[in-house]
Amino acid sequence: MTIEPMDLLRSYLSRVRIPEPTNRIYKHECCISFDSPRSEGGLFIDMCTFLAFGKDFVGWNYEKTGNPVYLHIKQTKKLVPEDRPSKKPTLLAIGVDGGFDNNEPEYEETHSVVILPEYVSLPFPSVELPEKVRLAVDAIVLAEGTERKEQLAAWTADKKKVSSYATNLQQIDNGVVIPPSGWKCAKCDKADNLWLNLTDGMILCERKNWDGTGGNNHAFEHYQETGYPIAVKLGTITADLEAADVYSYPDDESVLDPQLAQHLAFFGLDFSSLRKTEMTTAERELDHNTNFDWNRIQESGQEVDPIFGPGYTGLVNIGNSCYMAATIQVVFSTRSFTSRYYLNQSLKKAFEMSPADPTVDLNMQLTKLAHGILSGKYSVPAFENDEKENVATSTRTAKQEGIRPHMFKSVIAASHPEFSSTQQQDALEFFLHFLDQVERANTGKTELDPSRSFKFGIEDRILCSSGKVTYNRRNDYILSLNIPLHEATNEEELESFHKLKAEKLAEGKEINANEIVRPRVPLETCLVNFSAPEEIQDFYSTALKAKTTALKTAGLTSFPDYLVLHMRRFVMEAGREPKKLDVHIDVPDIIDISHMRSKGQQSGEELLPDGVPGEQDSNKISANEEIVAQLVSMGFNHLHCQKAAINTSNVGVEEAMNWLLSHMDDPDIDNPISKGHGSETIVDQSKVDILISFGFEEEIARNALKASGGDIEKATDWIFNNPDASVSSMDASPSNAESTTNDVNLPDGGGSK
Repeated sequence: MTIEPMDLLRSYLSRVRIPEPTNRIYKHECCISFDSPRSEGGLFIDMCTFLAFGKDFVGWNYEKTGNPVYLHIKQTKKLVPEDRPSKKPTLLAIGVDGGFDNNEPEYEETHSVVILPEYVSLPFPSVELPEKVRLAVDAIVLAEGTERKEQLAAWTADKKKVSSYATNLQQIDNGVVIPPSGWKCAKCDKADNLWLNLTDGMILCERKNWDGTGGNNHAFEHYQETGYPIAVKLGTITADLEAADVYSYPDDESVLDPQLAQHLAFFGLDFSSLRKTEMTTAERELDHNTNFDWNRIQESGQEVDPIFGPGYTGLVNIGNSCYMAATIQVVFSTRSFTSRYYLNQSLKKAFEMSPADPTVDLNMQLTKLAHGILSGKYSVPAFENDEKENVATSTRTAKQEGIRPHMFKSVIAASHPEFSSTQQQDALEFFLHFLDQVERANTGKTELDPSRSFKFGIEDRILCSSGKVTYNRRNDYILSLNIPLHEATNEEELESFHKLKAEKLAEGKEINANEIVRPRVPLETCLVNFSAPEEIQDFYSTALKAKTTALKTAGLTSFPDYLVLHMRRFVMEAGREPKKLDVHIDVPDIIDISHMRSKGQQSGEELLPDGVPGEQDSNKISANEEIVAQLVSMGFNHLHCQKAAINTSNVGVEEAMNWLLSHMDDPDIDNPISKGHGSETIVDQSKVDILISFGFEEEIARNALKASGGDIEKATDWIFNNPDASVSSMDASPSNAESTTNDVNLPDGGGSK
């Protein structure tokens, strides 16, 4: 017997939820692909979980959850008549009413309720739909999508502060009653971008922007005349009062008003009945940043031909995200990441393995990103003026829309406050954070971990003045190289350039960009310099029980599949002032690092005795100020840098930085350096008991906590990463540090690529 569509929908009402203001609603992008409402099949929103799925993937969600009712959203580009006359601009602005036309296409959005698995479609809006369904659809359509909320939260990462002007606000009872709509500036005809002064109830327009947009400055002028400090932007007030745009003129910033409900009620305004009709200041800033045409400032004005297809998918700027885009494009060009998240893992497999919310699962989002970049599905020409069928293809401009990795960024940056923001960040720091998260996600699955292809071992050999040696081993993802400027191969050209520069400066002229000559240093000399002997001052010798001078050489214990080089462009000048080198590195087609293979302990060498300095000896150990100064110039805390230098026996900047990066989250990292620093670490017994409850031996648990600064999670990772570490080797001093670093699972190839 055939069931009527409306009866079928009523039978599934228990699987339909009306979203609350706190619910996460996805309606701009599929959770497991980069399909959107503008994709051919549109987007399906699960009306129980509020997760979104493209047409090819919504069936998987039905199979996994059994949720049958979906809101289907489809956006279709509006046709623009070829003979449409151009509007004469009245404002010196682009893309706003009255401004110049920026030719951005407009889209028409349609909605329907779809029931799976038969894809029965019911139109919306329709009075015949059950009230619960109508309310649910209305709430979803009107809600701010989670994708947009998270992006805005990242843009406004610095939390708004509660303004003292708001908490102590004195309101004037002048009989003003504010209607719920139909607002207009009290001093001009502006009916948008209006601000309500919370002292006297005046509604006035916003400031005029530099490009001619905005208002006529009436709200700000009113503050200057009266001193009334707080205003709220009408059209941004909803049930979520914290999202309202409240501005403090004395503070000159957006603020929180904890009494906003009472302040609005004073003028008869009920916030619960209001709808969002305007963008907040932060939203407008975000839109300006993400919609900026970056092509204007790239490729030095050169014309470049766009390319399309598998492996040529661009990543859209989502707010100062070039550091992330560059890193991701490089990483997913490697065989290890391509195999792990594209060739050997389908989207369906990753979705089936994911938790109830796939948007927070790193494995799912990495697989989504890999398929988005490598499949070529989203790397197809999108022609401008595509709606004009009579325009020849050869005359149209092809461009690529690319993909927006919002969900990936939310997951990968969740544990990192800097990357969670939309501020510009360092690509190298993001690369290391990214690999660390990938390694953690693949704990216990070494053979699947693609981050291993970048990892290699480094061994430092330190020769003490006593004639004895110590070997320190560590693993790393990058090889950090100094740049020996004295090895530049174009000294004559540099000398001529410096003379020219001095002459022009004397004449008050500037150097043209095409006249600049930079030092050219061969990469080979940087690699040789890495392994060259380096003198270490203030090295504590366990043989002499005193500080002395030592000689350090470094080598690699394994060669990775992909070697990432970090050129140290910052150096310390006289007066300990950091300077960035303006230098060109000549990189050959083939790089040979076979000469950098570490030889390990040699026959006849005597190791420095085990042990750590006692309290009396440790009082003599102080941080090498040159090491500390270089670390501080990189932005690290001075106290942290001192601890890093002391805990690495003042061996060098790189060793101290590695220690610092691995101990940033230590609970005692901010504690002052005690006189007994360097004596045996006291371990919290309760943490030892927790590790014992996990099945680890007490002594190994205790030593793992020592090695990880008392952090249980790091201690657990340490034990898993050092399965061969015995109790005796754990107690060893740095001279036996090679026994604590496991090179067995590291890739080790030839030394030439």
